[in-house]
Amino acid sequence: MTHDGACDDGQPDGDARAPVPGPALRAPTDTLPQDWAALAAHLARSGHRLDLAVPPRQFAGGLGNLNYLLSIDGKPWVLRRPPLGPIPPGANDMAREHRVLSALSPHWSLVPTPLHMCTDPAVLGAPFLIMDYRPGLVIGGALPAALHTTEVGYDLSARLVELMAHLHSLDPERVGLASLGKPAGFLERAVAGWTKRADLTLDGSPRPAAMQSVVTWLTSRPAPAGHVTLLHNDLKLDNVVLDPRTLTPRAVLDWDMGSRGDPLFDVATLLSYWTEAGDPPCMHRLAQMPTASAGFWTRAAVLAAYAGATGRDVADFGYYRILAMFKLAVVFLQLEARTRRGGPVDPRLAHVAGLGSELMAFTCELLDDTRGGGGGL
Repeated sequence: MTHDGACDDGQPDGDARAPVPGPALRAPTDTLPQDWAALAAHLARSGHRLDLAVPPRQFAGGLGNLNYLLSIDGKPWVLRRPPLGPIPPGANDMAREHRVLSALSPHWSLVPTPLHMCTDPAVLGAPFLIMDYRPGLVIGGALPAALHTTEVGYDLSARLVELMAHLHSLDPERVGLASLGKPAGFLERAVAGWTKRADLTLDGSPRPAAMQSVVTWLTSRPAPAGHVTLLHNDLKLDNVVLDPRTLTPRAVLDWDMGSRGDPLFDVATLLSYWTEAGDPPCMHRLAQMPTASAGFWTRAAVLAAYAGATGRDVADFGYYRILAMFKLAVVFLQLEARTRRGGPVDPRLAHVAGLGSELMAFTCELLDDTRGGGGGL
């Protein structure tokens, strides 16, 4: 999902906010090794020097791509590559991410600039990209103790809506991404693609009842005819690097699923991670964003603010909500299947055992609200 950034040290004079935690990097002994010598030789052929006197360190955050802090040509850079083991179709697409970063970074200062792209798996075992490093604060499932205020929750909610509305206002043709993705039939393909991924997690077993109900609901109704904009497809708080003092965004990360399509699906994806205090245990176990804390907006308030900022009609949001929750449930089913099939064991996944099935059951429960004309929020 993303790399975690380091925070600036210290606070400005007169700032009463307590220091927030520093770099979220794995200990050297816990860093998954790569063939750094092969990388150094590869980069040398492109005129770059990998400084192995500064040992590469793996960022602690994220359950998907592997992210490393490197020193290249005397500067810090981030290397991103897919996780070890089999990769689901279309996932962890480094070439797509490099294309999006290359196009967007000259037009939006929050998009990191890429340095290098390698599609040859002989170097590190998978394609990888290298991009500039944006130090700062990355917030995952819990707020740092220094930030537990109502004002912070309100501020972060507003900033996420602003980021999404700005992304959706960018002209794909102007930024050189007019051919990115296939917006025609975007939602229909999303339903078909995530259904296929869901079935692949079952290893030939029949669909559980909750999964079958959700698939039947999604495939039995026409998809809404929405607008076409650039999409991030995974915009959430831990994919945003913040200034630790002001909480001003410094970077938006994790563009490997960037595309063009219906912007309300981007909003629904954000809200699929948006836990509220009264949600069932599976949403709290998800622990993707600290939005159940005081001050954060409700999902309904986020949707209303986005509609106000963009002028978009959100009357059919129930469809997007169900599709995004289905997608999220399948993501966790894929993580469980990867471990079950002998993939690398990540100790961070221990707390999410069974979460995919629980999220699928919650999505099934949301169908009643959408059948009644609600947005499933």
